[in-house]
Amino acid sequence: MDKKIGDFSVTYRQILDEDGKCDAKSMPDISKVEMLKMYELMVLTRAFDEKAIALQRQGRIGTYASVRGQEACQIGGGIQMNEGDLAFPAFREHALYLTRGAKPEKLFQYWGGDERGLYMPDVNVFPVAITVGGHLPHAVGAAMGMSIQKKPNVTLVYFGDGATSEGDFHEALNFAGVFKAPVVFICQNNQFAISTPVNEQTASKTLAQKAIAYGFEGIQIDGNDIFAVYKTVQEAIKKARSGKGPTFIECFTFRMGDHTTSDDAKKYRKESEVKKWEKKDPVERFKKYLITKKILSEKVDKEMQEKAKKTIAEAVESFEKIAPQDKEELFKYTYSELTPELKDEIEQFKREVS
Repeated sequence: MDKKIGDFSVTYRQILDEDGKCDAKSMPDISKVEMLKMYELMVLTRAFDEKAIALQRQGRIGTYASVRGQEACQIGGGIQMNEGDLAFPAFREHALYLTRGAKPEKLFQYWGGDERGLYMPDVNVFPVAITVGGHLPHAVGAAMGMSIQKKPNVTLVYFGDGATSEGDFHEALNFAGVFKAPVVFICQNNQFAISTPVNEQTASKTLAQKAIAYGFEGIQIDGNDIFAVYKTVQEAIKKARSGKGPTFIECFTFRMGDHTTSDDAKKYRKESEVKKWEKKDPVERFKKYLITKKILSEKVDKEMQEKAKKTIAEAVESFEKIAPQDKEELFKYTYSELTPELKDEIEQFKREVS
């Protein structure tokens, strides 16, 4: 005899549409001051992103991954972290770092090839994770540790759609579900894992539904809608803090630029697709809403834009004045104490580079 053992569904959420029109009944509890703060962070992130691409093209920093188009996904959640909460980024989370108070010059320092740039202990954001999906188990482990120590804290982990094709993703979700870890999975589905579109990565209708197999909620939201991100992460954090376990949030968004400055997206996606998504820009739609509601004026917006550019220009100046790292650092941290072989290599290195 066959019998049904369960029904499963995935919800899609949008509050602010691409024209800047808002579903007032679904609005999160958020002040005008916080709205302006989020918009200012969006403007700052755009200025940082544009400058970073320019610096890379000039050979002043290394390969860089643009965040353009994904600002709402990161700012809407990062701004809600409490002291003691931790965030685990991938490699495109510049908006998250800036939201948590990272100095732009430190980020330029890291992308300029100096690992010291990511030493920022007061920000509560872990270092960049280049290995796709490799940081998800770390986020779950940290969350489990918080539970064991009975700390009222959560972890947020950010990753792209490509990470859902990795084993680390499934292991992380399985542990999180079994142990009800206080972790919020924030998947930025920007439609491409480098050049591979989502429909060639999975046969699932959504990525959010993958959470169901591990025993917890998955929800898909408009990732370019700052209010949908804010409200959904707010609910997920509240649930995690109260011991009710994890949530998987699929932010349906789009990577407006190339995968990195070493990529040419024109080879695998149509310009018409980019144009379609330009109309859904998270920054522009939020601006439309704020101006319509008289929370922001064109004058104040212009002042914010100028302030952001000035902040970033000063950050570049500070970054380029930082003294180079000691070249011998390459050898110092492989073991707790230098081995005879490493000591010999240091001496050889000194002779060859001097």
